[in-house]
Amino acid sequence: MTGLSTATVFAQRLAQATPLEETTAIHVKLAPPANKELESSLVRVVGDPKDPVVLFSSDALAQLGRIPKSPGPGFFTLFSSLKDSELDRRTNSEKEVAEGKFGEVTKETILFNGRHPAARFEGLSLDARAFRGGGMVPIAGCPALPATSQNVWDKALLIRDPAVVQNPARTWDPCTGAGTQGGKWTFSHLIKEMAQDSGTTAEDFVMKWLSNWLNDYTVNGDLVQARQNMFSEVIQPWATASGQVASLVFNTSTNKWQVSITGPLNLDIAPFRLLAIVNRIDLAGSSGGYGGSSTAGELRFVFGMTKPTNWGAGTEATCNLKLFTTILEYGVPRTGCQQVIDWARDWAQLGTHTSFDATYLAKLESMTESVVLHGSAPSKGNKNALNQLRTNEISLVLGGSNPLWELREFQLADENLTDTAPDARTNGLLRPHTVALTPSDAGNHDPDIDPDVNQFVLTDVKAGVKLPVFVPTACVSSFKAPHKINGNFFLGGSALVNPPTHWEAFGVNPGDAQEVCARKEFSGNTCNGCHRGDTALDGTNGNNNFTHISPTSGIPATPSKFLTGGGVNFMFSVPDTQFGAGLTSWPFADLLRRHQRLYDIATCTTCSPFFAFDVAFLARMEQVAGVVPFDGLASTEKPTFKIGPISDMEKVQQLLELRSEFAKEPRDLPLSFLRPPEVFVH
Repeated sequence: MTGLSTATVFAQRLAQATPLEETTAIHVKLAPPANKELESSLVRVVGDPKDPVVLFSSDALAQLGRIPKSPGPGFFTLFSSLKDSELDRRTNSEKEVAEGKFGEVTKETILFNGRHPAARFEGLSLDARAFRGGGMVPIAGCPALPATSQNVWDKALLIRDPAVVQNPARTWDPCTGAGTQGGKWTFSHLIKEMAQDSGTTAEDFVMKWLSNWLNDYTVNGDLVQARQNMFSEVIQPWATASGQVASLVFNTSTNKWQVSITGPLNLDIAPFRLLAIVNRIDLAGSSGGYGGSSTAGELRFVFGMTKPTNWGAGTEATCNLKLFTTILEYGVPRTGCQQVIDWARDWAQLGTHTSFDATYLAKLESMTESVVLHGSAPSKGNKNALNQLRTNEISLVLGGSNPLWELREFQLADENLTDTAPDARTNGLLRPHTVALTPSDAGNHDPDIDPDVNQFVLTDVKAGVKLPVFVPTACVSSFKAPHKINGNFFLGGSALVNPPTHWEAFGVNPGDAQEVCARKEFSGNTCNGCHRGDTALDGTNGNNNFTHISPTSGIPATPSKFLTGGGVNFMFSVPDTQFGAGLTSWPFADLLRRHQRLYDIATCTTCSPFFAFDVAFLARMEQVAGVVPFDGLASTEKPTFKIGPISDMEKVQQLLELRSEFAKEPRDLPLSFLRPPEVFVH
């Protein structure tokens, strides 16, 4: 397959600048609209209705003389100003790759559709000379990429090597006492930065977070039951190691259990052992699918819980590694296309190191500090870049009659449970939050026959499936899960696993590829499916093969086959959890996917300014045309305007002229910013 056959974006210099002084037409092959009524519309509005992206039929613009030529049916156009300097930067970057600056080169790339490998193809170079001459130039995949390798995985994507996670200058190991207490990659350092502006000390900040497990609490109607072994397994031994005496007491005035402790915990000897530093630049994109601002994804720190028999002075054998991971997931505070490229290039450069030398370690520390330090995200809770903190454990209930893995989520935010506005990112403690995209499972929803799940899969998720769909290689959906469906609470306050191991939708027709895809996309993005059935993990009877990065395998921590596939350049397939392998199996090789996304951003992204438009443009559009051809991301918040197609060329002319009236500040975005949105939360 050639790059031209996969190209969905073309750039073309305009003969005359627009009234907004834009010099370039960007033609995009949009997916067929979920609303079939809009198939004939000459105007399309995508993205968030509060942050709309308005595009015009390329055929219509060519007919009106607004662009030199249309790429053909199905293409829509928006305008920008692609600078010569950016063309030169992109072509120089391609040259660097071809010359081996980032390692051994391959011209064959795996085309991923969502998480799934779909085909092999060869990309195309950006033809700057043809563009300057007025030609229509494809913005395709990279003509060459650094070949995927274990070295790049280990140094730029999933960093697990002892040279990093047991680095004596930056980490402290609660098992052996080796390292530097409060080092830059310790739980202690991250929490101390996070707790600033919380209104309490870092020690109290942690104690109040851990105390969430001591009592039942309810999130979005879902009762999250206490796991009081948090006290005996974590809090009390930590207090003892800190030289304090802790006891669990019942407060009759609040009817809650609480910790009484003679002094503060010593954060520098926290029982959290660093397992991995993870680069999730593959999450980079636009906030909410089509449109939005460029982001740089997440930086994650994965810790395993320990209960050493001789705290800080033992060995791996006496450490008592627990089936308990804690992941701190930070939104990288970089916005705008060029800043995201710079962040990606920093990671790509790390991937060129053949060893974890002093230069590598210093650069990695500089990068992580730029994200985790207090003040790095002024608009977020405690001015901290944390997106969420997730836990995944079974240790607190082992020995009981029916031990189940449980995943919980906490944020520096007050959750908006009505879906009418985003969460309030306010200062304070870590607060319980619904788990991402996952229905409540503690008796509220049956994973096999739940009518709300069935409805959601066959409506919102199905509507978000990118067409055409081919099982199993072309399946991706964009959707948001609401807090309520049909008046019933939907999103859960935690996720229990095994059971449920995945989610089924009883109304799915196994002969309908779109419905099969929708069911799998929903289930695979829940905590339950991602950590059990849909990725073939095994959490039965406390089995440690339940986490994607094992907390009990020792250092380096063992990754799941979902991440590694069958090894470098090989896939790992999982039978469909509702219909079985007789229908299809889903291939995974997520580190390979992340590898390609990293270098695609670092070396083959082209930036250009695009004007944002005020939401009032849509109200004016409705006045002019009577409708708004909105086909945005499936959303829990429905548009208030009338939706329908615009097929009158005169109305297209009017709307083109109105762009100047509603234009806001331009945004620095990649030319491919309208790539189909993908839902990845794990």
